[in-house]
Parts: sequence; C-alpha cells; structure tokens
Amino acid sequence: MAEEPLCWYVLRMTHGRELRVRDRLLALGVEHFIPTQKTRGARGRAVEKPLVNCLGFVRATKTDALDLIHFRGVQADYMLDHATHRLMVVPDREMDDFRRVFDLSLDEITTERPLALGAPVQVVKGPLSGVRGRIVGDAGKWYVAVELLGVLYARARVPKSWLQLADS
Repeated sequence: MAEEPLCWYVLRMTHGRELRVRDRLLALGVEHFIPTQKTRGARGRAVEKPLVNCLGFVRATKTDALDLIHFRGVQADYMLDHATHRLMVVPDREMDDFRRVFDLSLDEITTERPLALGAPVQVVKGPLSGVRGRIVGDAGKWYVAVELLGVLYARARVPKSWLQLADS
C-alpha cells in the first residue's frame, strides 16, 4: 500500500475555540496554521485574537487528520468539498503563498473579494519573491492579493517594479 501524502486540511471550529484548538495542536506536535494577532485589550492587557474566525488549517495525512478529531481531543471538524464530498484540501502552493502574504501583512485578511481584481502576477523581488496572486491597485498603491479556496483573501503592499505578469 502506498504511503499517504501530507495535505493541508481545513478545520472548522466553533466561535472562540480557535486558540484552544491551536494549543492542542501545538501540544500534539501537529503542523498547523491558525493566524492570530496580539493587540491591547480594553484594559491595556495583551490579548491574542484569531484573525480568521472559526477556521484553521492542519497539515497531515488523511488518516492522521481524522485521528486528531476522533481520538486525540481536537475539538473541531473538517470542511467538506461539496463537489467531491471529500475533505477540503488546500494545495501546498496556495497555502504557502497565503501564509507568506499573511505573515507580512497581518491586518489585511478579508473574506470579501478585492474590489479590482487584475492580471495574474508573480513577485520577483523582496520577501514575497515567488508568490503568485493578482494585482490590486488602491489609491496609487500596489498590492498583491492572494486567494485561498475562493473564500479568504490576503494582500500585501508590493512595489510595482517587483511584479511581473504570470502565466495563468
């Protein structure tokens, strides 16, 4: 029997449970991505909040991913791809691009489509070199918008000279 490949699976959890799920995945040593941001609360205390409500990502084999939910105490479910009726899988390239853009620009995640989707581009210089996305212009500033599963979008400001048109 062939070895199962590692894939990024989309976790869905109830509101307010993101940090507990992240802590459990850390304790189990599982590769995951649940983006958070540290801010100051109303009383001036440091507060960590998830930036994407109710969603997270786990990289594991299908067997290990299901084992996390059923036997290892991770309080979440997996999202299903309605077209195939299987667990929703994010391609490695899309996840890598999304994480890199997200790490550079924490406050720019949204579930709304960017207003002006442009041509497909690839960043050729800087910390985002190799990232593929679409160019978005806003008030004379240039951004690269990266889409994840047609639901989440992240964007980072990139000088126009660092971009080149990419093959679709």
